[in-house]
Amino acid sequence: MSLHIETPLLESLPLSVKSGRAVWLKMEALQPPGSFKIRGVGAACEHHKAQGAQRFISSSGGNAGLAVAYAGRRLGIPVTVFVPETTTERAIELLRLEQAEVIVHGGTWQEANERAQAFVGASDAFIHPFDDPLLWRGHATMIDEVAKAGMKPDAVLLCVGGGGMLSGVVEGLQRNQWANVPVIAVETQGAASFHAALEAGHSVELERIDSIATSLGAKRVSTRALECAKQHPVHSVVVSDASALSACERFLTDHRILVEPACGASLAVVYENHPVLASFDRVLVIVCGGATATIDQIRKWAEAG
Repeated sequence: MSLHIETPLLESLPLSVKSGRAVWLKMEALQPPGSFKIRGVGAACEHHKAQGAQRFISSSGGNAGLAVAYAGRRLGIPVTVFVPETTTERAIELLRLEQAEVIVHGGTWQEANERAQAFVGASDAFIHPFDDPLLWRGHATMIDEVAKAGMKPDAVLLCVGGGGMLSGVVEGLQRNQWANVPVIAVETQGAASFHAALEAGHSVELERIDSIATSLGAKRVSTRALECAKQHPVHSVVVSDASALSACERFLTDHRILVEPACGASLAVVYENHPVLASFDRVLVIVCGGATATIDQIRKWAEAG
């Protein structure tokens, strides 16, 4: 039995009316650990368990770490998650609820990741948050489910952090013979490493992450994400933190589900009827979720902004 569930594919009347086009939602926020991450992470953890791994090591202050912790608990494998000092108490609480050992190290994910990789022993498996073919293959199942439902969109709208979801969605589109369906890849200002790399024509590292959408906080996007942009039609869009936060509130009102600002970034493109949508009549939004944000925190960020 798979560690992820088949999530609902819903037509959103509120978003369709607001944007003047048919908007469909792939509800990954309903996955048991709270985000799409469990698709790829679950596949990777099952693979490494079959290879004899005795412990899973992860580096993530958010959804990837939660997915590894959930998978480890379900599979009976202990988990250690390295998180940066910026990780919220809520995220650490959720990791411990999943019985993971949590080690706080460094001011950024990159620093936590370096410590995590140095910690990996001979019988351990390191589960990367976004840069692993096992993850992409698992994430591609989102598109398999949409294809099985018979709903072919004109475009797929998603957010980009390290590029794992983008890589998986492109793999899913191509293996379902939907190579002509473009991806709209959204980031927030201050965390737009994918946009910067596309403009430069090669991978670049941001000096710092300056966005409240911490799940998008990879200073350098994966090489695979850039390859996907060369092999598949991909439109890059950057929105403000304020737009992402507003979309979280509006989505909660419209659909009674709270998502984090990273997911709010992609929803903001629809709520604000961004010009990138002009040529598409039917749009699929990956509602990727996010378990670590609370409505109080989102409102506090909005007030501070």
